[in-house]
Amino acid sequence: MAEEDDAGIRILQSLRGKICEAKNLGPVSGPNRQRDLCTFCTISLDQEEVFRTKVFDKSVSPFYGEDFYFEIPRPFQCLSFYVYAKSVFQRDLPVGKVSIRKDDLCKYSGKEHWFSLHPVDPNSEVQGKVHLEMRLNEVITDNGSVGQHLLVRIIECQGLPLISGQNCDPYATVSLVGPARSDQKKTKVKKKTSNPQFEETFFFEVTRSSSYSKKSHFQVEEEDIEKLEIKVDLWNNENLAQDVFLGETRVPVKILQNDRVHRAWYLLQPKGNGSKSKSDDLGSLRLKLTYIEDTVLPSAYYTPLCNLLLKSPDVKPISASAAHILGDICRERYEAVLPTVRLLLHHNRCVPFVSAVAALELDNTQEANTIFRGNSLATRCIDDMMKIVGKNYLAVTLKPVIDEICESNKTCEIDPVKLKEGDNVEVNKENLQGYVQKVFSSITQSSSSCPPLMCDVFRSLRHLACKRFPADPHVQYSAVSSFVFLRFFAVAVLTPHSFQLRSHHPDPEISRTLTLISKTIQTLGSWGSLSKKLSSFKETYMYDFFKSFQEDKCIEKVKKFLDEISSNVSKESSGLEDAVVLKEGEVQKRAQGRKRLGKKNFKKRWLRVTNRELSYHKHKGKEALCIINVKNIQAVEKLDESAFNRKNMFQVVHSEKPLYVQAGNCVEASEWLEVLGPVSRCNEGRLSTFHPSNYSSGAWQCCKSQSSNAPGCKPCTTTVLANLQLDIDCDRETERIFSLLSVNDTKLQNMEDACASMAVYQGPQREQEDYSKFTIQEPKETFQTLKQLRNIMEELQRQHNIRRDTTAQYGSLDNPIVGKTS
Repeated sequence: MAEEDDAGIRILQSLRGKICEAKNLGPVSGPNRQRDLCTFCTISLDQEEVFRTKVFDKSVSPFYGEDFYFEIPRPFQCLSFYVYAKSVFQRDLPVGKVSIRKDDLCKYSGKEHWFSLHPVDPNSEVQGKVHLEMRLNEVITDNGSVGQHLLVRIIECQGLPLISGQNCDPYATVSLVGPARSDQKKTKVKKKTSNPQFEETFFFEVTRSSSYSKKSHFQVEEEDIEKLEIKVDLWNNENLAQDVFLGETRVPVKILQNDRVHRAWYLLQPKGNGSKSKSDDLGSLRLKLTYIEDTVLPSAYYTPLCNLLLKSPDVKPISASAAHILGDICRERYEAVLPTVRLLLHHNRCVPFVSAVAALELDNTQEANTIFRGNSLATRCIDDMMKIVGKNYLAVTLKPVIDEICESNKTCEIDPVKLKEGDNVEVNKENLQGYVQKVFSSITQSSSSCPPLMCDVFRSLRHLACKRFPADPHVQYSAVSSFVFLRFFAVAVLTPHSFQLRSHHPDPEISRTLTLISKTIQTLGSWGSLSKKLSSFKETYMYDFFKSFQEDKCIEKVKKFLDEISSNVSKESSGLEDAVVLKEGEVQKRAQGRKRLGKKNFKKRWLRVTNRELSYHKHKGKEALCIINVKNIQAVEKLDESAFNRKNMFQVVHSEKPLYVQAGNCVEASEWLEVLGPVSRCNEGRLSTFHPSNYSSGAWQCCKSQSSNAPGCKPCTTTVLANLQLDIDCDRETERIFSLLSVNDTKLQNMEDACASMAVYQGPQREQEDYSKFTIQEPKETFQTLKQLRNIMEELQRQHNIRRDTTAQYGSLDNPIVGKTS
């Protein structure tokens, strides 16, 4: 989530990727020894941890396999990955880290890389920026000589780190340093803030000359100027313990040779004399990263491109449409299909587009048993549609049984080669059969929960398949089962963390169990005779295991399920949705009705939000201490840091006193707002204004109104009404599509040239390399769409160029200077 500027432009950032594995992790100081190394990884934006893997047991080359995705809700300087050794009796010990500056993330985007781990040095763990003003003043001393005094004003800092989860008590030291001098001054300590306002000025004597000359305004010798610099250090005041270094910046005094006054923002830097130990000894980390930054313009600029894309389902042939052209030129890029599907879903145009591209694929399919087997535009569109629309469907159908499998941890290995000593293969087979029956029953009895939009797509696929292969009685079922079983349920069982069914990748033994279940479900759900499927098993143990299932009953259940989710009767929602957990996690909650002061004012609680209610509990799984019906939520907004001197806070305003909550980090706070906002946005009692601070000492701290019932002093965040499951930012999706088209501009030009050549040459279509790369059925129609795309892209690019020309000045708050380090 990003704040809009005055022109309505938003900068939106996201990061997706995978922490793959570590290799040859180095020794850790302390009681842990290399052979006992249990490690985990964390991700930090600057110094704020936003993601953590589970602990991997006893390996110096662990395979983490953790996927992650999150929106980045604030500006940041550096993305860091830390490897820690887990310790039972003391703090976890850092093994090493990988730090990548934001400007360098594009170098690694989309591909896997090995990164060397570097030492974790406390003096290098910095974040934030400082606002300084410097000027040289000419002074005349008592004896009449002229000298120079340097005025240094430290105005404020922003974005200092949390210390032990709380705002720090910062102060600054300001020093004039040179070859033979170091004069230091110190500001006052500011309490409990990461954005201290100092507004303190310090004077330093620079040089003194014996006579006054009017040849130059400043009598500072060049050699002195070159050697002097101002050094600003930020510290956290620890009272009884050693103060913690927060960062530094160095500004050369010679910068004032050209300007009488220098005023700018500087990024805080690590200490230059930090640890210099070799990084080769610490091992390496394999990462896959995709960082995306979108500059989203106001909606009006996207209307032409959005309208052209939304017309795609009506274009004949479908291959000449803008949406199909995008998929054609970005065949190898997963991210190309997703924004198109989201945009079409939001405007209820997904079903006709999917039907059209599926029909095109079926025209080129020669045998019924190969239907929808490839990685085509049709299959990718349907995959993404099911992931978006079917998220809650998966949670209701599979999450309870997946949780049971992961938490009960029964052994299910049936491969004789992989059996461990003491394993009983018959017991394992019984365990596996029990799990498969539970998963299979959950799926085949879930038709009433299948989203109507998925049913509409399945009904269309069934009709198209029957039309293409009228002589095959099974194809109407295989067309549907190839998606709902093979590409939806079986994949979700195999990788539950990718579908938000589990928070982390399961350990190897459970992953093996899920793999066996997934293979079995995939085969049970494939339409046809089980006896034919058995011959396809290469593994004898799978053949023997599968014989335990009764063929007729399984086929009957699958057929009934497929009939129900692809029937000719359009399925309407009953309005009585099952309660679906949208988000849950540990937070700090302010006790209701307590005084503002006191450490016990905030307590750890387990916060849980479903599509029906918001509740908090003492611990996960415990009875709710408080339940708030989501229909009674009047506003969900950020809370000013000054309210409780805490970051990452938000408030839930309802009929009782506001619920004040502190999330663990900025990403979690943004996610809570993203979930709670949409789930309550249709409520009749929603407020138009809110108080961004709290009510204490008889007044609202934001507007000083003394009535506790006073209307809010700030407008509530505007929201667009949308289906909870399809809460889509259309402007952002259209901007992503524009970016993808721009990156593939050369391919668009090649496609345009191919269309022009084919339209001019009236003979049989020539098999040229440029032609075979694209789907061109009607060159004239395709050419017209390409010309429209090009005109729209040129105008959008012009608008982006205008914004780039007004980039924040170097040294401003939005574009701070990267200062020197020692």
